[in-house]
Amino acid sequence: MPQKVSFPAILGGQGMGEIALPEREDKAPAVVLLHEWWGLNDHVRATMERLAEAGFVALALDLYHGKVTDDPSEASQLIHALDWSRALLEISGAVYYFLAEHERVNGKIGAVGFSMGGAFCFSAAATIPRLAAAVPFYGIPGQATDYTRVKAPILAHFAARDTWAKPALARAIQKELTACGQPMELHVYDADHAFMNDTRPEAYHPQAAHLAWARTIEFLRRHLGSAE
Repeated sequence: MPQKVSFPAILGGQGMGEIALPEREDKAPAVVLLHEWWGLNDHVRATMERLAEAGFVALALDLYHGKVTDDPSEASQLIHALDWSRALLEISGAVYYFLAEHERVNGKIGAVGFSMGGAFCFSAAATIPRLAAAVPFYGIPGQATDYTRVKAPILAHFAARDTWAKPALARAIQKELTACGQPMELHVYDADHAFMNDTRPEAYHPQAAHLAWARTIEFLRRHLGSAE
């Protein structure tokens, strides 16, 4: 069963979230899961449990500190009120102060994020050297990001009909990373934004979701390894 956890953020403050552990009791690689603008809801918990079932220590961060919504207007207010820099320090704290010290983690840590969390996943890859893999789904950072600092391999999933996280923006990031000698694997699906979210029938695309998830698990296992 998932458990609520808290941990220090870098430079003070506190982060929070929920953790799910693999069934096997061996040490395993870890994944930080970064939520959409709705907050840490049941869909995020289900995704966290899927990661645990795949053999990862899965930590779903709660960047809204308990706030969650299914109303787009309220979600817009929450994302605009979020301090991006503080949230990145909480993600860093989750990596360095919690997962790196966790008795079930083998030392390899990656990040997976969706929409807003996908944007944070790109930023985290550029600011947290400890990350060994990053998988952003249809998210583009709104803040300036220094992609020359990225060391982790990136697998990015985008949607062809996305009017926010446009594939052209993803290709621009891919071009910048390639110029720095850090190639990014990019897949664009014939789908809409949030095609992975099966709680939103207007966007969910089962075929794209299945393929993207399979690619994600293979990528994470390739770069993070598996349980010892």
